[in-house]
Amino acid sequence: METVLHFITQLPWWAWLIIALISIAIRDILQPKHTISHNFPILGHFRYILEHIGPELRQYLVANNREELPFNRIERGWIYASAKKENNYEGFGTDRDIHAYHHVFINNAMMPYKINASHPNAIDPYFLPCAKVIGAFNKRKKPYRPASVINVSAMSFGSLSAKAIESLNKGVKIANAYHNTGEGGLSPYHSNGGDVVFHFGTGYFGVRNEDGTFSLEKLIKLVENNPFIKAIEIKLSQGAKPGKGGVLPGSKITEELAQIRGVEIGKDVLSPPNHSAFSNVSELLELIETIADATGLPVGIKAAIGKLDQWEELADIMTKTGKGPDFITVDGGEGGTGAAPPSFADHVSLPWVYGFSSLYKLFQSKKLTERIVFIGSGKLGFPAKAAMAFAMGVDCINVAREAMMSIGCIQAQVCHTNRCPAGIATQNKWLQNGINIPLKSERLAQYFKTFKKEFIELTHAAGYEHPAQFTMQDIQINVDDHNLSRKINNTYNYEKTPVPFNGMEKLKNCLFLGGK
Repeated sequence: METVLHFITQLPWWAWLIIALISIAIRDILQPKHTISHNFPILGHFRYILEHIGPELRQYLVANNREELPFNRIERGWIYASAKKENNYEGFGTDRDIHAYHHVFINNAMMPYKINASHPNAIDPYFLPCAKVIGAFNKRKKPYRPASVINVSAMSFGSLSAKAIESLNKGVKIANAYHNTGEGGLSPYHSNGGDVVFHFGTGYFGVRNEDGTFSLEKLIKLVENNPFIKAIEIKLSQGAKPGKGGVLPGSKITEELAQIRGVEIGKDVLSPPNHSAFSNVSELLELIETIADATGLPVGIKAAIGKLDQWEELADIMTKTGKGPDFITVDGGEGGTGAAPPSFADHVSLPWVYGFSSLYKLFQSKKLTERIVFIGSGKLGFPAKAAMAFAMGVDCINVAREAMMSIGCIQAQVCHTNRCPAGIATQNKWLQNGINIPLKSERLAQYFKTFKKEFIELTHAAGYEHPAQFTMQDIQINVDDHNLSRKINNTYNYEKTPVPFNGMEKLKNCLFLGGK
């Protein structure tokens, strides 16, 4: 024993340093809470140190708190703090340039909306369901009222890791929201109790025949076997690359992915830019009605907005026939989680505010807005941006990158490389191992809860009970030097159609009764 003690006491300083580093590395690998430290023992700590001093580095050396894109430090910090139930407040006033172009102002009421002790939000401060019922107008057999106005947008298993998908699905279950599958098919990781919107694109993954065409029989069977599927979404285009298909390299197609997507192992899979199940607007409408009749579920479409001629054709057919999509998800041309060439991500399709306002005005001119549930998708996962979206006519919002950040995304912007350091947008097993699913699902849920609570408080500050009551008179936006701030009805040249709303109590009573 004395020999051992003598040996230990005689060790040089560098030996003690090596022992300490080995101990830290072992601890990092075994601990379940921090993905980066797990995936990169010892080195990961430098990331947290740099993150901690990041505001100072940016302030003095690089950029200010509001300059980074696509999400600046203040935005990311708000999501991280909200997800962790930490202090997400700001002190000493805003550091945003409130005179900048496109800055949003919410017109508060002289006296905020007051709730009594029996009000649903006094009992549950996170209670914020959609004011409309998806599929009600078209009398679908299984109409659906989303229990949350904020939900997880389309992100596929394959693009995201299994642990990321499972974390999101378990998180939406806790938050009482829904989870859009993305076009990669329904995986076991989408099947953990959360409501699901099944989404398919031109590849028809999960509901395709051997030749790659759409299979209605497989979709019917999928819906029958998975009653948590509440609606179906047909992707026409996405904000990152509208009008362009994608390629899933054969090297990324595992046996599990091949089974879920209905493709061959090791063989490149092409998602063409066009659908084979329809080739024009009339055929699209026919497919929507066929799917709705066969499954009983509401059916909608998702697209980024550019030219409006075919949208006008759709609106005219809807007016003539009384049929059509139950919901429309409008994606912003700013791009999202999908990888795309810069020429597409930077230039093809309109930014969300322009695209949505153009489409909404078109459908409003045809008196169709009351028939459709409008869903917004494009950096709307912040209460003030959501307020503007609701004032413009949105009924729900979907969030993708914001949801990813709530479970640990650090905006490394390497989603397309399979080297995501947070284990979220990668199929690398080692990188995924750092994701603690129970912890990350709680953080997604907490982000949603914090969002809804602040959105409700913002709504009350404007004098309303529910965000559906926002009008375009309630929001102002900086436009130009001659008329620096204009109400958005003058900016986008329309008035939102009033959404029928009879009080939160009414929503609470009908939420679990099929939305009727």
